Amino acid sequence: MKILYGVTGEGMGHAMRSRVLIDHLVSCGHDVAVVASGRAYAFLRARFPDVRAIHGLHMIFDGNRLDLPRTLLSNALGGLRGIPTNVAAHVDLLERFRPEVVISDFDSWSWLYGMMHRLPILSVDNMQLLDRCELPDALKEGSWAEFHMTRAFVKSKLPGCDRYFVTSFVRPPTRKPRTQLFPPILRPEILAVRSRPGTHVLVYPPAGDHPELLASLRRLGIECRVYGRGDITQPQVHGNVRELPFDEATFIDDLASCRAVIAGGGFTLMGEALHLGKPMLSLPIAGQYEQVLNARCLELEGYGSMAESADAATIQRFMDSLPRFTHHLATYPGRDNRAIERAVEGWLDDVRDTSLERLAV
Repeated sequence: MKILYGVTGEGMGHAMRSRVLIDHLVSCGHDVAVVASGRAYAFLRARFPDVRAIHGLHMIFDGNRLDLPRTLLSNALGGLRGIPTNVAAHVDLLERFRPEVVISDFDSWSWLYGMMHRLPILSVDNMQLLDRCELPDALKEGSWAEFHMTRAFVKSKLPGCDRYFVTSFVRPPTRKPRTQLFPPILRPEILAVRSRPGTHVLVYPPAGDHPELLASLRRLGIECRVYGRGDITQPQVHGNVRELPFDEATFIDDLASCRAVIAGGGFTLMGEALHLGKPMLSLPIAGQYEQVLNARCLELEGYGSMAESADAATIQRFMDSLPRFTHHLATYPGRDNRAIERAVEGWLDDVRDTSLERLAV
């Protein structure tokens, strides 16, 4: 089938998991055209031949906090400048590719294309957990306003899809029809690596500046390998702290062999760490409730803890609790991607059969 696959460009997790499903669809003989924005476009363009750039949303940070007013203004102005790009992509798809179905990883542009042309649409992402599942009150306490605002945003992002495949490491009951839960989608490199015990802590700070975190790590006295600073081109050693340029193979090996992980509240790295049995201290970006929710789920399941600040005392409490987190992670049901791959193929088969039935009438 001819599949239009849309990927939001905010956060690389969407692009990394979409790459896995796109690889699977291509291996099954489907013709896939990808539309993506931001960093996701460059990532996917290097891996697939048919990738079109579109204008998408982006976020602006003040330190480690989301700057909502500047984000809204920048997206409004950028949206106007991005209209010619999006119109050109629409015309090109309509005239040259003519997709039969749409799959969207939280991308509104591909969803809108599917709605305009009355195509079947499948949503695949972790964000729909907020709207389509019954979440316990313990995940919302102290953040009721943020929860309801974020749920309203998620609800309005991709309404009316034929199906919603939601990736999650927790299993709450669904509250809406056409919704299925699946384990986090894992890169083949993560599935191939062998988890092993180690002594270092892997650190991947959330977006923004984190001088307090680096200072706290230096007082920890344990080897810390820090990734994520884009201006680092050569290893920099500061006592027990090693700041490293990002290299995917080295990063994955350090993840598989670490003692624990300190990172933001992003869903993809969290799912990879849990699959490899690594406890995590999550430092979600302030003002970004989706990351707060991920961190609270992590803490509720006993797989790690969350914190608003990265002071030395907080990190030490996390390190002291590692035996408890490791005990809970021993029962974490690590799985591959076969369940969601079969479900996507099943959905495509249903769409194909329905189309054939319509033609036969």
